[in-house]
Amino acid sequence: MIESQNESRRLLDTEDGEDTRVRSEQDAYLDKVKNGKLFLATLAAVLGPLSFGFVLGYSSPAIPELSTITDPRLRLDDDEASWFGSIVTIGAAIGGLLGGWMVDKIGRKLSLMFCSLPYIFGFTIVIAAQNVWMLYLGRVLTGLASGVTSLVVPLYISEIAHERVRGTMGSCVQLMVVTGIMGAYIAGMFLDWRWLAICCSIPPTIMMVFMCFMPETPRFLLSQGKRREAEEAVRFLRGPDAPAEWECARIEDASDDQGGSLGMADLKDPGVYKPLGVGIMLMLFQQLTGINAIMFYAETIFEEAHFKNSNVATVVVAAIQVVFTAVAALVMDRAGRKLLLILSGVSMCLSTAAFGVYFKLSSETHGNSSGLCLVESPLAENPAVGLSWLALASMGFFITGFSLGWGPIPWLVMSEIFPSRVKGFASSVCVLTNWGSAFIITKTFQDLMDLLTNAGTFWLFSGCCALNIVFTILFVPETKGKTLEQIQTQFKGTPE
Repeated sequence: MIESQNESRRLLDTEDGEDTRVRSEQDAYLDKVKNGKLFLATLAAVLGPLSFGFVLGYSSPAIPELSTITDPRLRLDDDEASWFGSIVTIGAAIGGLLGGWMVDKIGRKLSLMFCSLPYIFGFTIVIAAQNVWMLYLGRVLTGLASGVTSLVVPLYISEIAHERVRGTMGSCVQLMVVTGIMGAYIAGMFLDWRWLAICCSIPPTIMMVFMCFMPETPRFLLSQGKRREAEEAVRFLRGPDAPAEWECARIEDASDDQGGSLGMADLKDPGVYKPLGVGIMLMLFQQLTGINAIMFYAETIFEEAHFKNSNVATVVVAAIQVVFTAVAALVMDRAGRKLLLILSGVSMCLSTAAFGVYFKLSSETHGNSSGLCLVESPLAENPAVGLSWLALASMGFFITGFSLGWGPIPWLVMSEIFPSRVKGFASSVCVLTNWGSAFIITKTFQDLMDLLTNAGTFWLFSGCCALNIVFTILFVPETKGKTLEQIQTQFKGTPE
């Protein structure tokens, strides 16, 4: 090990002379890196989140069509439509548990390739559906694949990316999710529900093919004792000029410090329970913003806000998500995770409060204070009249805020903060928390609207956004510009 490290230091010093001695070894190494194939591997991996986005977006255009379809075997009533929208989160929660087991047993690459199969099979069952239960089965399978994807892809990208671009690369996960949602909304304007399902099955098929040519992550290969394969993976990802031996030696040193497999005693280790607590709360607060409830029922919300052409409004909302998630990806490694989370929380807190004000004033004016009960009103004739634009502005600011921070960053931070020996277990707990709470919130959203009124529901979400600001300030560490090993050392409270 010592000889390997000395050799790697000589490799670093060969070309840079005096400048390399002044700068840290880490900076000198990164200066030699070429990112082309890293970007290619990231592109192949994020076809999974693109598929995931198509799954989330599929319900919005499909539910109105399936609710009015002439075939009684496939026609959805209100309760069945609610299950069609929310049952995907049950599959995703199960997928999170399965993914946590798979990444430790068969690796990140194979887990990603295998998760394309339930995407394809699920959409095939939806295409061939003869009854409502086949629709449910197809949605559960695509949800299962989404759960595996939401765990494996952030982990894969965080382990192949270096610290200078890890924030940007990691944010591409959420960028592709929202691109998939927008793609499903736009395609749903022109395709019926079966052809839309065919369209949604294309990205996972391409992902399975592309991932055949991408490497396993060096960290996983080293954990399996495959030093030569790990060095080959590093050379593929970093280019021929960067000394692969140095990066592998650094990872092995950190792995030696972290110990072997997970045991119950590890839960008393601050290097485990602190990041686990932060990861769980980030996922819980992400769902308590109400984002999945809002996106699953986006068209219905805009109908309640008296926008007759609500499908166009949801496409606009999705486009805002794509644009500002791309902005977040570009600034992630400059602004830092913590600042963006705080700004995001403030934006969502104010916008959901404003949306509640809209519904409160609208209900007082038009006597429509309960549930998503679509009634005719003077505003329905002309959506530009009165307070309707408050609804559109509130939704726009909410999506902007979410896309800048609480959309991409919880998944990014989850992939950065856990020691190697607990990544599978801890990540699966976080994904289970995310999708379990997503199911509860999505399934009870209609009941919340009935119980608390439209205004009260959005004010509840506003209060949760205020809490996530406080949580971020007090407990979330800044991970910008740090190696994964440095982040884990920070949680332990030991010198780097």
